[in-house]
Amino acid sequence: MPRRTSCFVHSLLRAQEKKEIHHGADTTTESPADKAPDLVPEDEHSVQSRLLTKTQLSDMAFNIRELSKKLSHITVKLKVRRVFLLTKAHDSTLIQHTREVAQWLLSKEREESYTVYVENTLEHNKQFDVQGLLKLDPSYEQRLKFWDNELCKHHPHRFDIVLALGGDGTVLYASWLFQKIVPPVIPFALGSLGFLTRFDFDNYPQTLTKAFHNGITVSLRLRFEVTVMRAQGNLDADSRDLIEELIGEEADDAHTHKPEISHDILNDLVIDRGPNPNYVTISASRFPFPSVLPLERQREDWIQAISRTLNWNSRQRQKSFKD
Repeated sequence: MPRRTSCFVHSLLRAQEKKEIHHGADTTTESPADKAPDLVPEDEHSVQSRLLTKTQLSDMAFNIRELSKKLSHITVKLKVRRVFLLTKAHDSTLIQHTREVAQWLLSKEREESYTVYVENTLEHNKQFDVQGLLKLDPSYEQRLKFWDNELCKHHPHRFDIVLALGGDGTVLYASWLFQKIVPPVIPFALGSLGFLTRFDFDNYPQTLTKAFHNGITVSLRLRFEVTVMRAQGNLDADSRDLIEELIGEEADDAHTHKPEISHDILNDLVIDRGPNPNYVTISASRFPFPSVLPLERQREDWIQAISRTLNWNSRQRQKSFKD
């Protein structure tokens, strides 16, 4: 029997392997994020994608694609309690929007008592004005908390949902912060581009109310798993067989190379040769990126998103000629 998990995406991936997901179904879950990989019991090891066979990688990617198709036809009802706010902490306009959303979530007018996490750099930011928020209602102090990179890395299961306020770069930053388990991300368009941001910020009260009460539709985006393999410095360069080290029996031999760092990347990556005799492995990540789709536009494909963003096949109304 598979172990219980608080990550609905990985629970459904396991069910996908057993063909237990049906079109038109509603799925209810307590929390949308799983344990961090370094916090799971010792007997539950997380195998990196680079160690999987071609067949295993193909099956994994196929299961993620199939699950993504099925998720586009179901509504996942989450019990949201802890909300993660992400924005550019150096943009004054976005800081003001973040404060607005935080205040809306903390307000006693909401039916639920939400705990709101904002970046720790905003704790002493004059524009965000934490003390001003606390003066509105002293009870906010118990529910307004601050996150940092380490919290995202080691405790991603603490957050039920992520609200990304910005452009596509903010969405990519969310992927960078959550290197393994990623909570569902609702991306609000506040940037110059909007290929990945499907929600209008002006309607955030209605959007969040519907999402928290009626459920969400999720699209899974595959990510890359990139691992830097560091060459061991105590080897004789003349006696080394590079081909054997890369793809032969020594490919994962700690005597030649060892994994130094691994990243899960959304969309694209840049590789620089560098001065050292290292190499990089790239494979499909086992941890997809769950992006929330508008319920009314849940079947809108990527091409339509580009068309909307770049105003393809659209023409502004011409102004009347003035004498």
